Amino acid sequence: MKKYIHKIFVLLCLVSVGSACTDLDEEPFTLITEVNVYNEPSSYRTFLNKLYAGLALTGQAGPAGNGDIKQIDEGFSSYLRQYWQLQQIPTDEVVIGWGDAGLPDIVRLTWSSDNQFNRAVYDRIYFQISQINEFLRETTDEKLASRSTPDSVLQIMPQYRAEARYLRALSYFHGIDLYGDIPLLTETNSSVGLTPPEQSTREEVFTFITTDLLDLESDLSPAASADYGRASQASAWTLLSKLYLNSEVYVGQAKYDSARIFAELVIDESEFGGGSAFTLEENYAELFGADNDRRKETIFSINFDGENSQTFGGTTFLVFAAIGGNMDPFEYGVNGGWWGLRTTQNLVNTFEEVAPVEDDGTSTDSRAIFFTDGQERDITDDNQLGNFQVGYAVPKFTNVRSDGQAAGNNSFPDTDFSLFRLADVYLMYVEAVERGANQGGYAPVDLVNEIRNRAFGDGNQNITDADIDLDFIIAERSRELYWEGHRRTDLIRFGLFTSADYLWPFKGGPVEGRAADEFRDLYPIPSTELIANPNLTQNPGY
Repeated sequence: MKKYIHKIFVLLCLVSVGSACTDLDEEPFTLITEVNVYNEPSSYRTFLNKLYAGLALTGQAGPAGNGDIKQIDEGFSSYLRQYWQLQQIPTDEVVIGWGDAGLPDIVRLTWSSDNQFNRAVYDRIYFQISQINEFLRETTDEKLASRSTPDSVLQIMPQYRAEARYLRALSYFHGIDLYGDIPLLTETNSSVGLTPPEQSTREEVFTFITTDLLDLESDLSPAASADYGRASQASAWTLLSKLYLNSEVYVGQAKYDSARIFAELVIDESEFGGGSAFTLEENYAELFGADNDRRKETIFSINFDGENSQTFGGTTFLVFAAIGGNMDPFEYGVNGGWWGLRTTQNLVNTFEEVAPVEDDGTSTDSRAIFFTDGQERDITDDNQLGNFQVGYAVPKFTNVRSDGQAAGNNSFPDTDFSLFRLADVYLMYVEAVERGANQGGYAPVDLVNEIRNRAFGDGNQNITDADIDLDFIIAERSRELYWEGHRRTDLIRFGLFTSADYLWPFKGGPVEGRAADEFRDLYPIPSTELIANPNLTQNPGY
């Protein structure tokens, strides 16, 4: 199955919000200008491919040396890698032992506005948005008519534009989730690059995202016919469901009925709902292997190819950084380990609640993917942060195919990253109903038991309606979705990210954990952006 990700040129890097495109003292660069970029009709598809690739790749050639954004190592600058770090490392599911400036601060929830990894995410978001806006500016009806664009391109252009707008909505979702009030830039902003943009409220950006998604969904391909790795109608519905599920955090208004409605539309497209587009795969581990592009559980993915899209971010980071100690890298399809990522006892304890995790890491719950040989289970001392062999290792992501063979390149995995998958939608539906939404067409207990049947291979761990409450849901989300980029957002929605109600190692600083300042539910606007744009106001507490 062809993956829609290629090593292609950056078409334009015309604008940024502050330093997202280049160093502040450099001129924006361009390899191809609008004078000649659209001479060939195929350029539109090439530009669209670049927009998808912006979530995965880091520069013109990769994997290191000339990144799209400056003032940071190219391998560190990956959109997915840094978004994942901000979502996972300050939670109960992950610790990382490296001492790179700013990284221990993320583990301990003590970051500042000068944190280089926080700045990389902010810069990536606006680098991505700037390219999407440029694509939309260059594909208006007027521009297309002026170029005598072939009918074949005109017919597909509404879908191309809808896919680009979806990708922009995705980045704005990341923006308001991480930073709150941020600038809202669209293709209609004619003074971008000349006048510093104003800062919009979180509610204004939320309204823009949801309105735009509702407007564009009909121009996207139906899920059953969409190319793998490209946005479909189900991708839009999933993002809408996630936005509405978190709307009480984002805008102070509960919209759980809307969250349930859009989750239900996705479930309708699954085999469980009578459709054909999606299904829960039988083998949980295969969702995270080198041929996971063959899995029908994925709703929207960020794609990687070990030969044609080489990066030190993305799943290269997730596979290599989780290997160390007594682990044999070749068992996971790669030629080495980076001795970085492992988990806390909190995640292990979450699995212990339903099925024992044995000393060798095995469990009757197939989702418990731990390596324990030579690893201490519990993190109990502050000096253990840098010791890879304290805390169980988690080789969840591998470069091994479902036939047990490694993918072709053992330096750069073929493994794709499922940003949204069906099991997440099931659990969003269940949570929305538990929080007060009308039930709709599916019983929450049936959806949960579908997930647990896959996890245990039978119905021995099935639950009843009485078992479902918010405590159960947040625990089940962790068991099913750990290390998939959701945890920080989930903990905030449940009021657990900074509060004293739930602690884990290094939360708030010390190894035993403590409450963190509530303002850390948001990351700071990077100090470089505040210098570049006097219209920005820093988030409280920073």
